[in-house]
Amino acid sequence: MVVMVVGFLTVLIQGAIKAGGIESVWSTAYTGGRMHIFDFDVNPLRRHTFWTLTVGGTFTWLGIYGVNQSTIQRCISCKTEGHARWALYLNLLGLWIILFCAVISGLMMYAFYSRCDPWSGGLVSAPDQLMPYFVMEILGAFPGLPGLFVACAFSGTLSTVAASINALATVMYEDFVSQCFGDLSNRAANLISKALCVVFGVACTTMAVAASYMGGIVQAALSIHGMCGGPMLGLFSLGILFPVTNLKGAVGGLIVGISLSFWVGVGAFIYPAPSNNTRPLELSTAGCNFSITNDQYNQTSLTMSALSSDRYWLADSWYSMSYLYYSAVGFIGTVAAGLLITLLTGPMDPKKLKPGMTRSMKDVMCFCSVRFRHADFSEDKEDLEDFGKAWEKHPDQESVMKMDKVKSSSDNLQENANTNAAFDHNETSQVQEKL
Repeated sequence: MVVMVVGFLTVLIQGAIKAGGIESVWSTAYTGGRMHIFDFDVNPLRRHTFWTLTVGGTFTWLGIYGVNQSTIQRCISCKTEGHARWALYLNLLGLWIILFCAVISGLMMYAFYSRCDPWSGGLVSAPDQLMPYFVMEILGAFPGLPGLFVACAFSGTLSTVAASINALATVMYEDFVSQCFGDLSNRAANLISKALCVVFGVACTTMAVAASYMGGIVQAALSIHGMCGGPMLGLFSLGILFPVTNLKGAVGGLIVGISLSFWVGVGAFIYPAPSNNTRPLELSTAGCNFSITNDQYNQTSLTMSALSSDRYWLADSWYSMSYLYYSAVGFIGTVAAGLLITLLTGPMDPKKLKPGMTRSMKDVMCFCSVRFRHADFSEDKEDLEDFGKAWEKHPDQESVMKMDKVKSSSDNLQENANTNAAFDHNETSQVQEKL
């Protein structure tokens, strides 16, 4: 975090000096239409409006922070639920700082290149190369400072990717490899986990290269998060908020949600949205020491018109939807299909569920008072190890069966069928020694 902020501050300070000061940056951005924030057009085909950023962004970030494995892994590693909340609050503060620095950097780049856009002029081949090009132009005369920006970029990337790769390898080993090969030694398990890390690392690198062909990296990342996170958010919402959902409804809803979100996402990649939906802002090359010839311009115009005449009938409607709505599409598809399939196949009896597995809408709203909730979360546990006491009157039947099986083969284990072994450390250690 410190390296990222220092790298951004270096770029911001030198960029402000080169662009003529903060006032000049703001004035140039306002004149160029870069400060038009409150666009209340409700058309879902528009790329960036107030509603796509708020409504679509809400579903996207809920998928990232609510059901993403790497995020949940960090939350459950906290000692208490209160500590997990504070960790998320601090993460939110850091996210705001990074996003603020990124937005100001973009405004400074626009002010600096307002008369000669490197992308339009062919000096860079993709919009994602603008920031490194800008850094080299303003910091190239200072040895070591461009490397500080590289460290800033790598620190932000590797901190997230490394944790995600380790999480993928751990989940793959615990849920699949160890279930198929139960008699593996510690050395074999260690080697398999390292090999899985390498495999997932190569896969992530390959997908990163493929994402470079999907347009901007930010858009590609949010699109992928939306296509994957939306259906997962819908699946967890079905289980938490709708206790009548059965297995067929959950699985069927997830399949429908993934199909819908990937349908619109892949279709948008094959058939890019027309300019009347994306509405790109004007870029100027009037201040450059070169000019684009009329032949090149006419050739580009003819190519675009030829492509537009052969477009698929869904290309200008379904596939032109804003990428920020992909998560909402997956969420709505999963919940709607899950409830419909549950209704057709027979709902589940909520009384058969374990206590604490479901929540009402009032319970998940942090701003609701205690008297409106079905549960009081103010009495937070000082230690999550004590959470097993809440299950004493409602035992986990699967854990009870496992404990009974172990007790029958050992006289050293005490009989306690009402305790969830997953939260009783004494019995868990004895079970591990026995196994």
